[in-house]
Amino acid sequence: MSMEFLSNKPLLITDTILRDAHQSQAATRMRLSDMLPACEILDSIGYYSLECWGGATFDACMRFLNEDPWERLRTLRKAMPNTKLQMLFRGQNILGYKHYADDVVDAFCAKSIENGIDIIRIFDALNDVRNLEQAIKSTKKYGGEVEATLSYTISPIHSEEYFVKLAKELEEMGADAICIKDMANLLLPMNAYSLVKKLKETVSVPIHLHTHNTTGTGDMVLLMAAYAGVDIVDTALSPMANGTSQPATESLVATLQGTPRDTGLDLTKMSEAAAHFRKVASKLQSEGSLDPKVLHVDTNTLLYQVPGGMLSNLISQLKQAGKEDKYYDVLAEIPRVRKDFGYPPLVTPSSQIVGTQAVMNIITGERYKTFTKESKAMLRGEYGKLPGEVNEDVRAKAGITPDQVITCRPADQLEPELPKYREEFKDIAKSDEDVLSLALFPQVAPKFLAYRDGPHESEKPAEPAKAAAPADPNAVREFYVEYKG
Repeated sequence: MSMEFLSNKPLLITDTILRDAHQSQAATRMRLSDMLPACEILDSIGYYSLECWGGATFDACMRFLNEDPWERLRTLRKAMPNTKLQMLFRGQNILGYKHYADDVVDAFCAKSIENGIDIIRIFDALNDVRNLEQAIKSTKKYGGEVEATLSYTISPIHSEEYFVKLAKELEEMGADAICIKDMANLLLPMNAYSLVKKLKETVSVPIHLHTHNTTGTGDMVLLMAAYAGVDIVDTALSPMANGTSQPATESLVATLQGTPRDTGLDLTKMSEAAAHFRKVASKLQSEGSLDPKVLHVDTNTLLYQVPGGMLSNLISQLKQAGKEDKYYDVLAEIPRVRKDFGYPPLVTPSSQIVGTQAVMNIITGERYKTFTKESKAMLRGEYGKLPGEVNEDVRAKAGITPDQVITCRPADQLEPELPKYREEFKDIAKSDEDVLSLALFPQVAPKFLAYRDGPHESEKPAEPAKAAAPADPNAVREFYVEYKG
């Protein structure tokens, strides 16, 4: 008995080799110089889009690579004129770790599109649609395509009905496509089939599926989604595919050849691009950025629900702290913290917040002895409405009373910020883009701009040496956040 495809349209492919692949496997350390030699061939393959910006790339460019993220985008746009460029955008958090005022969100969308982005994938870590409103509005205003996102997770609250209802709401808000963002590879193959089929019956915009291969199910997830009629999927070229990254592009393209969902993409061209990225992956491994551990299948992810990028960073944080033996203790603590915090999906910034709190609960030897300011902000509702019930004992331990919890759209409490940032940074910002870089990363961007605009040798300085981890819990938090990549 043969299984029938519910769509006979070619499956479209977004390749993540220039963004999520190296973010998930190598803490976002791929340089622009590693990308450019392959751009011409990538541009000729015929991808639906190339994901190349946003996520952690913005921070990592300035913090570790001494590169201007805006210049990277302009250069990639010029090098790949025929393919849509796509970015990941954290709703009201933009690319930072707190909420920004609507005028900053608007300016960032405008400048992203002006500098070369076609598609903006907009998500909120809590699936609070109020945190997507401004970014959706602004992306459409400046002519970009809105890919509104379901941050996929599993919990007593997050049923298939929950996600279908959310998708309908996002379509009504103006989404041009809906993305299922399965950041921790928790969406199992049969559930992927069912969810995609239900979404195709409910909304009329294209469905784009993003998963990883952390638990070893990613290829099967994409195949079942292809059977169910998914329009677009994310994959990564093989040298940086699998493990905590996306399933391999070439494997899926080969699998679907000769079927109604044949992608029509050229494996020979992909092989040529892969030859280049094999050298890049090998260099990243020799530099210590790519730990082979991230390539292993870890079915514990199904228990702990930790996304790939968070896993690779957790390993390096504990290594730096000399606490590698606590890895599984921290993994076991993460779901407990998540339940206490009302089941937020684990994706930036909630993954960092929950992860850091779990690290501190284990390292200090006492649960909730210390709270990070981000944990308190999340429990106070500053990031939006938490999906489930919060453990009120934990909230009380954080010093928050029920009447202090924010119930409105968090950004409604923020006055316009752009004029303030323009004034504050007028002496060092050379452009509107610089102002935005400084607004998002006030600790990192000034150092980077001083390097970029000051006299220096043509050689890029080496990545900053990582200091021994401090014992003080607050310093541990700073350390964890500083080196998350």
